[in-house]
Amino acid sequence: MTTFQPQPAGLPSGSFGGRRAAAGGAWQWRRLLAAPHRLAFWSGSVMLAVSALWWGAALVARHAGLAVPWAVSPSVAHALLMTFGFLPLFIAGFLLTAGPKWLGLAAVPGRLLALPATLSLGGWALALAGFHGSRPFAALGLALAALGFALVTGLFALMVLESRARDRDHAQLALAGCAAVVGAQWAAAVLLVLGQETAVRAVVAAVLWAGPGLVFVAVAHRMIPFFTQGALPAVAAWRPRALLGLLALLMVLQAPFAAAEVMAGGSLPAAPAALRAAFELPGGALLLWLSLRWGLRESLRVRLLAMLHLGFFWLGVAFTLAGVSHALTSLTAGQPGGALSLGLAPLHAFTMGFFGSLLLAMATRVARGHSGRPLLADPWVWLMFWALQVAVLARVGAALWPAAGTPLTLLAAQLWLAAVGAWALRHAPWFGRARVDGGAG
Repeated sequence: MTTFQPQPAGLPSGSFGGRRAAAGGAWQWRRLLAAPHRLAFWSGSVMLAVSALWWGAALVARHAGLAVPWAVSPSVAHALLMTFGFLPLFIAGFLLTAGPKWLGLAAVPGRLLALPATLSLGGWALALAGFHGSRPFAALGLALAALGFALVTGLFALMVLESRARDRDHAQLALAGCAAVVGAQWAAAVLLVLGQETAVRAVVAAVLWAGPGLVFVAVAHRMIPFFTQGALPAVAAWRPRALLGLLALLMVLQAPFAAAEVMAGGSLPAAPAALRAAFELPGGALLLWLSLRWGLRESLRVRLLAMLHLGFFWLGVAFTLAGVSHALTSLTAGQPGGALSLGLAPLHAFTMGFFGSLLLAMATRVARGHSGRPLLADPWVWLMFWALQVAVLARVGAALWPAAGTPLTLLAAQLWLAAVGAWALRHAPWFGRARVDGGAG
């Protein structure tokens, strides 16, 4: 296993025009097919940057009073793109790279992702145009992207079935999460054609937990203790099987409540809200404790490792905020002024904080390790990561402090764009270049 390296001084390797980037040679399309992570992560980087730029521009236009045509409501378009746009591509690249190692199988040829990536990028180009001009075009684009990820999910399912590895728990949970994403994409496409936007939002709200959420906790349970022990041998790799089941249960339990909350107009009645808080508050306490048990404090000595741990820490924060919010709702339901809640604060702690931070951390590790670079977070990556953390804090703060909601939301969107856009501009070119160490893959 490649070990984490000390933090370097000076310019980061592979920075804009840097010498290490030049060491990879000229950028070539064919290199994207050399390994699964290359095309998937390159496509995911494009979608990540485009989605951030699109939503940031939409918010600025709305704030400036500019008339922007919408065939699909902005909130639904935002939910669809941020859930199904870039996350499935990064998940595909990771699972088809790490999956064969987990399952004891041969490496997957990168060319198998050519059709899924093409369908995804083409589908989202059509969907983005459809969001502003034609609801059926938006639905068709979403369906094409769903077909692309369905092909990846089918390939991964065949790998799981073929494997004779003793431990397939993480792969099976990840497969279940991918299947949930595919089903939700198809359902959302059909509902979009029918004009059932509330139902679309309910499907997206549910699958965030049962789809990407399930995949991310399965990966976190397997990889965070493993990476931590590799970098900090004094921290034992503690990941009992029962803990994996509990993490999966917490994710799956959230799904029906999230859908019901959307269908109820954004606020659950008192009894369901109390029931949801009854597992969210202890769940949040467990997750925050688990962050410490896995070595959050010790990880701060190694930047790339700290990025993983801080990303997982956001999951505990999200559950705690959600538990407080639903406890408030259950106690104030039926009051003349309406039930109290923390609004979208828990959701953005979950999506921007947990998904965003872990995505940046894992994608950086894969990009560096599989391009022959040292496994470290240099000053540029560290700066991008902390810009992302400020963006999350600003967006959560906008929900908790409605009086400052507009400026804080705008700030969060621009910081998100700066962080993920800079990450994509810097790392996406690596996937089309040769490894800087001369290795294959």
